[in-house]
Amino acid sequence: MGFRSTRLRKGEMTFSEKLWHISWTLILLVALVASVGFLMLFSAAEGNLSPWADKQMIRFGIGVVILLCLAMIDIRHFMRYAYAFYTVALVLLVAVEVKGTIGMGAQRWVDLGLFQLQPSELMKIALVLTLARYFHGADVDTVRRVSFLIPPALLIAMPVVLVLKQPDLGTAMMLMMGGVVLFLVAGVPLWMFFTVGGIGLGVVPIVWEMLRDYQKNRVLTFLDPDRDPLGSGYHITQSKIALGSGGVFGKGYMLGTQSHLDFLPEHQTDFIFTMLGEEFGMVGGVTLLGLYVLILAYGFYISARCRHHFGRLVAIGVTTTFFLYVFINIAMVMGLLPVVGIPLPLISYGGTAMMTLMIGFGVLMSVHVHRDVQISRSGGFDD
Repeated sequence: MGFRSTRLRKGEMTFSEKLWHISWTLILLVALVASVGFLMLFSAAEGNLSPWADKQMIRFGIGVVILLCLAMIDIRHFMRYAYAFYTVALVLLVAVEVKGTIGMGAQRWVDLGLFQLQPSELMKIALVLTLARYFHGADVDTVRRVSFLIPPALLIAMPVVLVLKQPDLGTAMMLMMGGVVLFLVAGVPLWMFFTVGGIGLGVVPIVWEMLRDYQKNRVLTFLDPDRDPLGSGYHITQSKIALGSGGVFGKGYMLGTQSHLDFLPEHQTDFIFTMLGEEFGMVGGVTLLGLYVLILAYGFYISARCRHHFGRLVAIGVTTTFFLYVFINIAMVMGLLPVVGIPLPLISYGGTAMMTLMIGFGVLMSVHVHRDVQISRSGGFDD
């Protein structure tokens, strides 16, 4: 038993041992949520697999393969190449600014020939790995030094500024909030957050000027939904009507009037939770939220179970990113946040978002599989 424990600490695991350590329950939960998405996309297409459900199922299948492959990779490899991942994602964001593809009024994609890539989605995982790498091995006294916190603050600021210029307020919010959570978990004192928050209030006018007119209208509509009910306020008004009309048990599968009569816009992407609420009611919405809570609980459990600081930070970061997807989207369609275009994870139609989530779950699973591995302060393989 002692010899086996030593092998695990050194990361000397066979392929079968790694398979044994995979949390198949977590994969099942992810598959259940994705299946809800397939059903809703089938409904959104009036009972047809095309054009959304069939593509989403293929993407999920590829995503599961990617997840399992990433779970087999030694977590120390992710630590070793974290800065390289971040650099690639940042270069792709710059490429979007230089020669990006414009869609729906925003320049967010890079055309790679076979498919279009949204680098801001990949940056969500790259930033988590990079911040976890930076804070790994840092003691309490180190993380309290302002000079030590300047580099990671810049690591967050650079992609946030680039994403805001696309413009993509929702993703910029996610990058910022995800970074703040990792700062907090790493041990940064609260007074620093309040100080930075005060400074942040001072730059709000600058950020406001960076926003496009339609984004400003979204914020103003959030503050006063009735200011333009047939224009910028139309989306959220129809969303509230659909959610309210679903009642407790809903109108029935594929019987939602707001979505199927085209009153509800973007019902296959941003507002798919509204369609679910209309067809399955409060019961359906709460059931989906319950599945999300179970996935989040598994993520936090994996973080708590991990013996190395890098893995704990990565698990918290990936889980927080997943939580922000859920929270922002649902709060958005309920009128609690401005409409910012964040998809509902594993449910909304979208290729890059699906792949980003599956990559994130793959890295999270790698943390779980290699939870007992010892990692030196430098992140090397030799302890």
